[in-house]
Amino acid sequence: MFKFYYALLYLVTLLPLRVLYVLSDVLFPLVYHVVRYRRKVVRQNLTLSFPEKSKLEIIKIERKFYHYFCDVFIEAMYRINMSAEEVSKRITFENVELIEKIYAENKSAMLMMAHYGNWEWVSAMSLHLPKESPLYGVYKRLKNAEFDDLTYRLRLKYNMGNIEMRDLYKSMLRMSKAGERGVFAMVSDQRPPRDSIRFSMLFMNQATPVIVGTEVLARKFNYPVLILSITRPKRGYYHCKVEMLSENPQTETEFAISEKYMQKLEADITQHPELWLWTHKRWKFKVIL
Repeated sequence: MFKFYYALLYLVTLLPLRVLYVLSDVLFPLVYHVVRYRRKVVRQNLTLSFPEKSKLEIIKIERKFYHYFCDVFIEAMYRINMSAEEVSKRITFENVELIEKIYAENKSAMLMMAHYGNWEWVSAMSLHLPKESPLYGVYKRLKNAEFDDLTYRLRLKYNMGNIEMRDLYKSMLRMSKAGERGVFAMVSDQRPPRDSIRFSMLFMNQATPVIVGTEVLARKFNYPVLILSITRPKRGYYHCKVEMLSENPQTETEFAISEKYMQKLEADITQHPELWLWTHKRWKFKVIL
């Protein structure tokens, strides 16, 4: 069955992206009105995150989010046949020279990002880095082996590497000893497991447990921490800005890096809330600050 779906996706994604957006326009009312995919979760997340907004304003954001959610699904699958030349036109990067400066110091770097904008296309940043020092996407293996394999192979496009989360520390240690460099991209806006909550803060008007793994590793290796912000100038196009979050993590107070990351993410979400993945049960665990 998976091979049939993959063959269908392969054929569909041979179409130009502008044509595939018509499919997204058709999917939107089905996902939003018929399937109602996680509508209760999204509505609650938005309502609690924006208590100052009216119900009509919340619904407007909700509809924009679901339409964009369909776009991201289409864009993610489109990578099957999207060339390096096309992706380079559709997603651009600013301040990549920060990484070159870090490499000149013979260091690697941590890159903090979120499920905001098209996070899958960020793999194209490897096209702007030396082949021997690519972007490494840190991922958690999916339960469905065939879909996991497809996702893995798609993320290998454009010279990006993959490191399974459980192997990250071991891989970083090996690379450090061998003098190998790289940028380790961590999607850091998920909910941490209940038994590993170490830090919580006010985020989007709610007490929120925060994943601190990136900060812990950055302090351990003293690797600079970068943050990636994504904007969407128009449909099918993105612009990414790389900024320094912490140049010397070992001089930072505990959890300061994680707090700065969350504050920057909140600013981005507040500006364009439809670009964040509201379907996550981000506030499932209640914490007291």
